[in-house]
Amino acid sequence: MSAVAPVPRQAPSSQPKEEPLLVLDDIHLRFGGLNALSGVSFNVKKGHIQAIIGPNGAGKTCILNCICRFYHPYRGRIVFEGQDISNLPTHRVAALGIARSFQNIELFRGMTVLDNIKLGHHVHMHSGFLSGGVYLGKAQREEVALRKEIEERIIDLLEIEAIRKQVVGTLPYGLQKRVELARALAMKPKILLLDEPMAGMNLEETEDMARFILDVNDEWGVTVVLIEHDMGVVMDISDSVVVLDFGTKIAQGSPQEVSRNPHVIEAYLGSEAAAHSKLGL
Repeated sequence: MSAVAPVPRQAPSSQPKEEPLLVLDDIHLRFGGLNALSGVSFNVKKGHIQAIIGPNGAGKTCILNCICRFYHPYRGRIVFEGQDISNLPTHRVAALGIARSFQNIELFRGMTVLDNIKLGHHVHMHSGFLSGGVYLGKAQREEVALRKEIEERIIDLLEIEAIRKQVVGTLPYGLQKRVELARALAMKPKILLLDEPMAGMNLEETEDMARFILDVNDEWGVTVVLIEHDMGVVMDISDSVVVLDFGTKIAQGSPQEVSRNPHVIEAYLGSEAAAHSKLGL
């Protein structure tokens, strides 16, 4: 059963000559003798939700790690807003407006929800060491403005007002995933990379997370690259889907086109009947 209403998402309108927000061009990644990615290329349009699917070990997370510069491909280019970011350090990539969440929750469990979220904004802070140390002037003004933005926009959007002062480690799994999304949003991203944001969630939590992703995309205009195994969610909220298998791209298109691609059915979805069952067709 689909996690959200099974109505195909309408792709945002765009100008015919509009340049893609993100371009991956012939990406090759190797670990010793293992080719993790072999010539992967695709574009992400501004304002779209781009899903990446494929079997376990297909190279999906490797793609996100390459974009963030955690991994360094030995061949290929990554271009963001027309700028080649292939050789930029990770902190410079984050400052450009590329934020992400992780497959395994990466929060500071001994800190409060609010403090975890505020850490996401560190790349945009401009106060110096001295003003930050004595908490006066520019540092104080930045802190007040940041807290106001977080509380009025992010916490309100993700409906976590009731837990803002709680220690993250005491929260259930689903709420921790929501806090991690909030921290990524505090980075003021232009593009948001989400690595299995619904993994381990029950149906209600999955529906909530899908709704939050749609709100971030529709209301804030944030482009989303989403890795997800829940095919109901992929079909419902994605504008385009890239399919990987053994580190190579085997298909790209709308969710409907990909769901009917024989190579995708063979590599990932199983038989045609199984594919229709997974996708709610």
